[in-house]
Amino acid sequence: MALLLFSSSFRVTIFLSFFFFLCNGFTYPTSSLFNTHHHRHHVAKHNYKDALTKSILFFEGQRSGKLPSNQRMSWRKDSGLSDGSALHVDLVGGYYDAGDNIKFGFPMAFTTTMLSWSVIEFGGLMKSELQNAKIAIRWATDYLLKATSSPDTIYVQVGDANKDHSCWERPEDMDTVRSVFKVDKNTPGSDVAAETAAALAAAAIVFRKSDPSYSKVLLKRAIRVFAFADKYRGTYSAGLKPDVCPFYCSYSGYQDELLWGAAWLQKATKNLKYLNYIKINGQILGAAEYDNTFGWDNKHAGARILLTKAFLVQNVKTLHEYKGHADNFICSVIPGAPFSSTQYTPGGLLFKMADANMQYVTSTSFLLLTYAKYLTSAKTVVHCGGSVYTPGRLRSIAKRQVDYLLGDNPLRMSYMVGYGPKFPRRIHHRGSSLPCVASHPAKIQCHQGFAIMNSQSPNPNFLVGAVVGGPDQHDRFPDERSDYEQSEPATYINAPLVGALAYFAHAYGQL
Repeated sequence: MALLLFSSSFRVTIFLSFFFFLCNGFTYPTSSLFNTHHHRHHVAKHNYKDALTKSILFFEGQRSGKLPSNQRMSWRKDSGLSDGSALHVDLVGGYYDAGDNIKFGFPMAFTTTMLSWSVIEFGGLMKSELQNAKIAIRWATDYLLKATSSPDTIYVQVGDANKDHSCWERPEDMDTVRSVFKVDKNTPGSDVAAETAAALAAAAIVFRKSDPSYSKVLLKRAIRVFAFADKYRGTYSAGLKPDVCPFYCSYSGYQDELLWGAAWLQKATKNLKYLNYIKINGQILGAAEYDNTFGWDNKHAGARILLTKAFLVQNVKTLHEYKGHADNFICSVIPGAPFSSTQYTPGGLLFKMADANMQYVTSTSFLLLTYAKYLTSAKTVVHCGGSVYTPGRLRSIAKRQVDYLLGDNPLRMSYMVGYGPKFPRRIHHRGSSLPCVASHPAKIQCHQGFAIMNSQSPNPNFLVGAVVGGPDQHDRFPDERSDYEQSEPATYINAPLVGALAYFAHAYGQL
């Protein structure tokens, strides 16, 4: 039996090695292609510019729909071209959230908001990568406009997650049912609706100068979608529980998204209506709640920091209390600070939970850098009890996290595919792990792919720029394809990292 198992594994290895060359056109990366340490930058240990380029390129590997002629992730091909047909709507496009073939609207909208926020705060530093970042945002917003085309209805998911997860097949081969799920007046979803409104409003700011007509379309839709979210209240997972749980259940409720959505509309419209909404409803919506996790489910911390900018930089005095709320969040993540409640691994990585922990590392790093920017502009600091922390301290904490992700860790491993000499080779991702269509045109059936999924062979296709879930609380990372908690990439891990990398690339003279 042992011999047979070895032979099977060996055959899979040879099979994948052959197709790897055909799909990518080269063997495992050498320093000439993936060199990330350019010696002309003596101060910086990492090439943040290279990491920035790759962090944006990753989104091309997650695209669903008809791919454009300038698609750079060339091993990916068209997929999901009939999405939406189950309900006679056009839902072609958008992003697969992670390593599967489902389009989940809730994390996709959050990804879009965070990509847009990255560009709003740090796009001016991105130079040649700014256009690529905007293209990544627009791939999402074009889809979100389709998903919100009917008044008081939002299409929030395409694909049956349970059936999809019982297969291991390329997106190009998908043959699982492409069920369509929606929220409406009878089945409300204030969380997913308000997050979608936030995404559209944030993107409207991004495109305001470069494409004003598109920006107006986005903002008009954001206003309508937020009104729906606020009028018909409820969590989307209450009505769609069998379909969205446990994948993207709304554990934190919908109040955080209403506050977050209103904050983005206030920023995008400058309409006093949203400022008054925040003033009247802020406390009810949890402005002062003590929670120190920011991600696709809970937006309170992000809303607090966004609203604090209006107070600190734009002098909107009615939002003065948000400075204290934002400080409380920052204090909770500063190691050794009074009220600090964040766990760190022995190697120094912020650790929130075992499943896709790197999303909290990237989102928290982004908030630290963004808040540092606001504090610097207002010439002020963070107060934690009797202690004071400067914007520089916040930046140094963020840098430590980003550097850990890029390789400054006990394993000396980069957790971004394609960055550095050592990175995850067996990521939990169907398209990356199976031979590409160009090299293997024949369909790979639903269950056929599991032989490769369960093998120890490296993935044949590089999902360049993908950041995986990351190590455990003891800095261990097994690099096992079956370990989705640690080895699966996700769009919402990369989105806030884009802004952080742009900041550091500029700070170290690389942009």
